[in-house]
Amino acid sequence: MQEEIKLNIYSAETDVELPIPLEEGIKAGFPSPAQDYMNDSIDLNRELVRHKETTFYARVSGNSLIDAGISNGDIVVVDKSLEAITGDYVVAFIDGEFTIKEFRLDEKNKCAWLVPYNKEFSPIKVTQENDFMIWGVVTYTIKKMTTHF
Repeated sequence: MQEEIKLNIYSAETDVELPIPLEEGIKAGFPSPAQDYMNDSIDLNRELVRHKETTFYARVSGNSLIDAGISNGDIVVVDKSLEAITGDYVVAFIDGEFTIKEFRLDEKNKCAWLVPYNKEFSPIKVTQENDFMIWGVVTYTIKKMTTHF
């Protein structure tokens, strides 16, 4: 079973700083009184975007990577300038459709595989007969952890 992916792509707006307060070493126990005096911040553009001209955001539609921790509605950061290697998660275009899967090069059998992480879906074998390209490499996943939004 091959999952149809609806891919919405957004360019990364990196001309604006997005400083967000950063707390190093957040403990899962009792909060430290020193937290009130922390001044450091983190800029998500600097953290998530290495190549601003070739980095895009996309919202995941589908559940073929749910067992890898990538779920329907998550946002992925995709860098088109990176060359995919085995084990990377990629946005791939194959035979007229986009999909997000783990990329595995199979030199022995002269093919590649797009591997889902959901037992309801089968790996996709990629050969020279396919209309195939790797559109970009997933560098980060942003997950929604609450239903409040």
